[in-house]
Order: sequence, then C-alpha cells, then structure tokens
Amino acid sequence: MGHAVTINPRIIEGLYCEALVLSDEVRHAFALSGRMGTGHGDDYGDPEDRARVALSSEGLRTTTRMMHAVAWLLNHRAYFLGELSEFQLRRHGRLSADMRRCEMDQLALLPPPIQELVQTTLRLYDRLLRLDARWRQPEEDHGAIARLRERLERRLAG
Repeated sequence: MGHAVTINPRIIEGLYCEALVLSDEVRHAFALSGRMGTGHGDDYGDPEDRARVALSSEGLRTTTRMMHAVAWLLNHRAYFLGELSEFQLRRHGRLSADMRRCEMDQLALLPPPIQELVQTTLRLYDRLLRLDARWRQPEEDHGAIARLRERLERRLAG
C-alpha cells in the first residue's frame, strides 16, 4: 500500500477490535427491540408504534453500517496478510458515504443509551471514511500538501 503513513496493520487491528466490540453492543442493544411492547393498535401515529418503527429502522441502519465497517477492516487485514492485492483492495474495498445516514427525528425517539450507541457507530464510520479517503489520494497529492506545509512553516518562522 503506497500510503503506509495513514494505514498500517496496527491501526487496522485496533480499529477491527473496536469495531467487533461495537458490533456486539449494537447486536445486543437492537436485539432487545423485539421486546418493546406488542403494538396491538392499528394507528401508526401511536407514540409507542413510532418508537418501535424508529428502533427497527435505526437498528437496521446501524447494523448495516457496522457490517460495512467490519468488511472494510477485514479487506485491509486481508491485504496486510497478503491475501488481497492492492489492486483488489482499491477496487473492492471502498466505503460508502451513504452508510453515514441517520434519521434524526427517529433517533430522537430512541432511549438515550441507544442514541449514544448509534452516534458512536457514526463516529467510528467517519474515522474509517477519513482513512479511506486519505489512502485513496494519489501520492502526488501528499507531496503537494507537504510542500504547502513547508511554505507555511517558512512564512511563520520569519
């Protein structure tokens, strides 16, 4: 991988462990969603029904987000183990910014601990998106940034 400064096996392993723990927390938190009331009413406007729908849809979004994060990390682990080429990783290992979506009005209906869990998954996913974007920048972009930093440092130094 041409950008060892931004991604290396230790970073990937740490993030992978974090993602596995977080995925387990997500699974546990949203597995409880089936236990929220029975919702015998036919009125979707019922607050309990809206909360149940919000829990189900945010649970699906959050679980999917974590599956994408873990898959991205597994691809990078496979690369570092020599099981994927850089070409394969670049071609098939892209993160989707769409997994960043969250329905704030539905999130507000969830209990605070679940809201925080969803926010934690969003923060992890954002970190992975930044790593992915940085890694995908061409080498010459890094050189241009370095030159710009040097010019700024020279100006600030006097």
